[in-house]
Amino acid sequence: MNQPTVSQDGTPTTAVLKFGGSSFATLAAYQDIAVALAQRVQAENRRLAVVVSAMPGETESLRERLTGVNPHPADASTAGLLTLADTISAHLLAAALHEAGLRATVLAGHELGFTTDSTFMWARLQTADPAPLTAALAEHDVVVIPGGQAVDATGRPTWLGKNSSDLSALIVAATLGVSEVEIHSDVDGVYSCDPNAVTGTRLLSEISYDSAALMSLHGAKVLHRHAVRLAKQHGITIVCRLNKAPFPSGTTIGAHGSAASAVVVNKKSVVLEFEDAGAADIAHSTFHAQGLDSVRLETGAHVALTNGYLDLEGFGQRHALPPYHPAGIPVAEVSGSQVITTIVADVAEAVEVAQRIHDALYARTPELLTV
Repeated sequence: MNQPTVSQDGTPTTAVLKFGGSSFATLAAYQDIAVALAQRVQAENRRLAVVVSAMPGETESLRERLTGVNPHPADASTAGLLTLADTISAHLLAAALHEAGLRATVLAGHELGFTTDSTFMWARLQTADPAPLTAALAEHDVVVIPGGQAVDATGRPTWLGKNSSDLSALIVAATLGVSEVEIHSDVDGVYSCDPNAVTGTRLLSEISYDSAALMSLHGAKVLHRHAVRLAKQHGITIVCRLNKAPFPSGTTIGAHGSAASAVVVNKKSVVLEFEDAGAADIAHSTFHAQGLDSVRLETGAHVALTNGYLDLEGFGQRHALPPYHPAGIPVAEVSGSQVITTIVADVAEAVEVAQRIHDALYARTPELLTV
């Protein structure tokens, strides 16, 4: 058994973990993870703050129901409804933890002490009060936190954006002064390209904050970009782990990591072409002001929108977006701080081009094979 991890006053310290939606493919998965968490609490004598995402398909199911009522719902309505999927997941895990004999509770967005601006769908954190988390951890072995949730200054629900459970975990760690966060997902780390899209990918065992953030900006489904920025700001190490026992780690993201060479292909990213460079600049600024990840491409009047989901028609109407048309899907080659983006017509071509670029990248830089 490991030695208890305690603070100077003898009280248990806290570990911060995040489990992505793929961790909960079935109801039985909640029980499996609860048992593993119970074993960890006993072995390490530490409190656990566990951020969870919704079960696969739950968020999209709510989105379909919402758009069935209104094709272009207000951001406040979308944030208020879609975040409920993560809340359900949190309570299911809490129930499984109770069955495993642990004292567990859920702190949803309105209870966390996290306050954001009022952009609702891609809200930016303004303040984080540690008191709610500290009080809950003093009374429970595990505090379960639905990912991506907060409130604005008036208490209305806000969402930190698509795939923002990572960001929630980093906010929790920064608020509690914890120096490491474990991110559990269906892959054990960050790869040189999406292993579900191309072959021959390599696990990147240790990468820098800047490389991880750059890959995320261009659409890599590794970590939320703002989560990486927060980790860098507070010196928090991110450890990527598989979400199944024995939860092996594959990639560490931190101050001592190296620059990455990788190919980014995200089937949900889209390139928009505007009438001229000025219109593209305006659109890019508008996306940025609303908290959306977008890249102003160097060639032509193109902006790559890489956040994975946006009601473009509704967004354009609300924010007077200049006229545009879809130009394709971006495939980005990242080499250190340099990025070359290729625009392709559709998903099939995107995968083919990503495979070709990845093969060429590793052919001309064989030392990367040892990463």
